[in-house]
Amino acid sequence: MSTPRGEFTSRFGFLMASSGSAVGLGNIWGFPTNTASNGGAAFLFAYLILVFALAYPVLMAELIIGRHAQANAVTALQSISSGKKSRLLALVVGFTGIITVSFILSFYAVVSGWMIAHFFDPLARLFGMDGLAQWLTRDAVVRNSLFVALFMVITIYIISAGVKDGIEKWASRLMPSLIIILLLLVFYVLTLPGASEGLRAYLVPDFSRITDPALLVNAMGQAFFSLSLGVGTMLVYGSYISKQENLPVVGGLVALLDIGIAVLAGMLILPAMYVALGNGVEIFDADGGLIAGPGLIISVLPALFSTMGAIGIPVAIAFFLLMTIASLTSSISMLEVPVAYGVEHLGVERRKVAMIVGTVITFISLLIVFNFDPLFDLVVTATTEYSQPLLGLFFCIFVAWIWRRNDILEEIKQGNSQVESGIFWKIWPVYIKFVCPLAILIVYFQ
Repeated sequence: MSTPRGEFTSRFGFLMASSGSAVGLGNIWGFPTNTASNGGAAFLFAYLILVFALAYPVLMAELIIGRHAQANAVTALQSISSGKKSRLLALVVGFTGIITVSFILSFYAVVSGWMIAHFFDPLARLFGMDGLAQWLTRDAVVRNSLFVALFMVITIYIISAGVKDGIEKWASRLMPSLIIILLLLVFYVLTLPGASEGLRAYLVPDFSRITDPALLVNAMGQAFFSLSLGVGTMLVYGSYISKQENLPVVGGLVALLDIGIAVLAGMLILPAMYVALGNGVEIFDADGGLIAGPGLIISVLPALFSTMGAIGIPVAIAFFLLMTIASLTSSISMLEVPVAYGVEHLGVERRKVAMIVGTVITFISLLIVFNFDPLFDLVVTATTEYSQPLLGLFFCIFVAWIWRRNDILEEIKQGNSQVESGIFWKIWPVYIKFVCPLAILIVYFQ
């Protein structure tokens, strides 16, 4: 089965694809403001600990299941289930993951369409096309629909090409580009007046809050969701990893890449917000908290760019190119989950199933665009706050309580024959069995 499915041809390709899946729009607009609103570096300190204490073990669970089964999420979970009830549960969890990730992509495509529109805005202004620029930045159904369709066409095109010529090829190009653009923007923004104040809000700790339950819960949620866990994306990517790879090592590298890019994003967004404040742009909401989410990206930062004179146009182009790349690297991993199921379980040719599934998700996105107020927040809440954490919980249950421990060990030993005597195997099974499920339930009920 592995030959027609394809496989990542290098560790670099896998790392770029998996870190691209983890690094999305939420990392860039959510992590920095979450940090600044929860004690600065105190939150960052808690986040770093919890990524490796809680999120990394769940990431490893998905990667191990995926590589063992070398199959889509439904087939993979059923392959490690021994009884009728556990196989039925595997079917339910696998299908729920496919449905959840499809709906996540449907609202993600709407927001990603905004990023592409704002990328073309400074280009239009550069060529004196002010009317087009105004249309590109105006929140309208026609504009949103066109850019949703454009974003989904690009995503479908990449997935249609397969693992090597699609996912790996484009992730290996897009992720280095994202990191380079991010670094250049960080270096530039830090030279601007007011940036140091934003840097202090981000990096100076308020250790009086380190024991605040709200801070710890927020850090736990950020750690878990920032690694794109619970919906089968990492499981499917894990199914494309070579049997010779050392899974604990590559999983750790994915976590480090995600952390590094999230921390870098903070060094861009927070200083940029305080630069904007110095230029008369409002960065606080009605409750006194920092503006986060799409409002930060499509109102606060464009307002900053418009105050920067001639340099504002290239900076805006670079920033929204960064956001578009972050959107795309995540969307291709989302679409791959249902496509992998269609290819393997239903026997449909990859290009055809990518077109069918991508078209269905595009129609859902358009439905959201035409009914934005009642549907957008509903879909976001149902998928990311309810379904995703519960799916993460069930992945822990499958690995720790259903799959035989010796089979897990044998799978990991294929890439690391000495793993049994190392610290990973001494700690991970206990964490995934007791600590992670409890932590996920805490986040869920909060």
